[in-house]
Amino acid sequence: MERLDSEPLKQHQWTRLVALVRAALPANRFLGARCARAGLADPRDLRTWGDFERLPLTTKSELVEDQAAHPPFGTNLSHPIDRYVRVHQTSGTTGTPLRWLDTEESWAWWARCWTVVLRAAGLGPSDRVFFPFSFGLFVGFWAGFEGARALGALAIPGGGQDTAQRLAAMESLGATAVCCTPSYALHLAEVARERGIALERLAVRTTVHAGEPGASIPAVRARIEAAWGARAYDHAGMTEMGAYGFECAAQAGLHVNEAEFIAEVVDPATGRPAAEGELVLSNLGRVGSPLLRYRTGDRVRVARPPCACGRTFLRLDGGILGRVDDMLIVRGVNVFPSALEGIVRRFPAVDEFVIEVYRRGQLDEVRLLLEVQGQAGAVVAAVQEAVRVDLGIRVEAVPVPGQSLPRYELKARRLVRRAADSQ
Repeated sequence: MERLDSEPLKQHQWTRLVALVRAALPANRFLGARCARAGLADPRDLRTWGDFERLPLTTKSELVEDQAAHPPFGTNLSHPIDRYVRVHQTSGTTGTPLRWLDTEESWAWWARCWTVVLRAAGLGPSDRVFFPFSFGLFVGFWAGFEGARALGALAIPGGGQDTAQRLAAMESLGATAVCCTPSYALHLAEVARERGIALERLAVRTTVHAGEPGASIPAVRARIEAAWGARAYDHAGMTEMGAYGFECAAQAGLHVNEAEFIAEVVDPATGRPAAEGELVLSNLGRVGSPLLRYRTGDRVRVARPPCACGRTFLRLDGGILGRVDDMLIVRGVNVFPSALEGIVRRFPAVDEFVIEVYRRGQLDEVRLLLEVQGQAGAVVAAVQEAVRVDLGIRVEAVPVPGQSLPRYELKARRLVRRAADSQ
């Protein structure tokens, strides 16, 4: 399936799409209203890809409004409520959290999608996969845990433990892989260093990362791999969409699992197809609460050359480049936070950082808060110079005391907007 030519793959997607619409449309009020706007009141009206493309793009704000009007789960439900067996919600880092329900069938689909992620990273039944995750309402690595189990690997939960206890558990249980955010992988490495634990001597040979785009940033990947003595793989997914993106052994960008998702890339302003723009996704196996033509808010760039791994699935060069609405305009220069992170992470002496954006007069300015080991002055100056050379902008960089910036197990909130300069 992952090596199908374009036409057979499109036929597979069409068959799955038609089956999903026929199963979900009769009872799903949210989907029904959107289909009706496109003149697709009956599943039999969906005859061509042109019909599909008439469907309006769906936004997160519309989902939030639907759940607010019909609490607590909204109207994107294809079955009676007693058919659903799982409830999760988004992290809330970009606004009001969304609650999402899954049936037994949809949850099994989640697990299958994650097996694709894990297999592509070289994991299999002989592995022991550790999940340093709190296992709350945020879907996070719940589905990854299920995917490891479905793969036949030993899935090890790390809930109810602090960072030091998790490191001890990895060692004592012989974990060969770790699934966590890039930020938490670096925090685990920081705590290990403080406690004299040599991570490279553990059995961990693979790390899989989600929740943030960091693992596709070369400098972040390099720091993780150097700290762990393991190979780091990126992954992308969304609570409301599913686990759609995975990285192969070639590590030349994220593949979209087009066996289970339809992917489009559009200009954020016009909605027209583009080589670089916003990723729009439709899931094909989550019948209980499907999403068609969903604006993810993630900025991506299509990679044209074939991947060395032989897969024909769509590939996203550089993974998730950032959030469409996170782009900063600093003195006329467009800058994504991920570009700043890629520079900061090149400096091993910087343990953690925060990007402050504030107004000075009529202009947006950027200040980097840096936790630096040892003598901070030279490192801070070097970071400022690297930003000037690489991005063409001047930013203020300020050293702050060690351990003064927050650490995150889930999605890191490193971009902070201030109303005005607080310095």
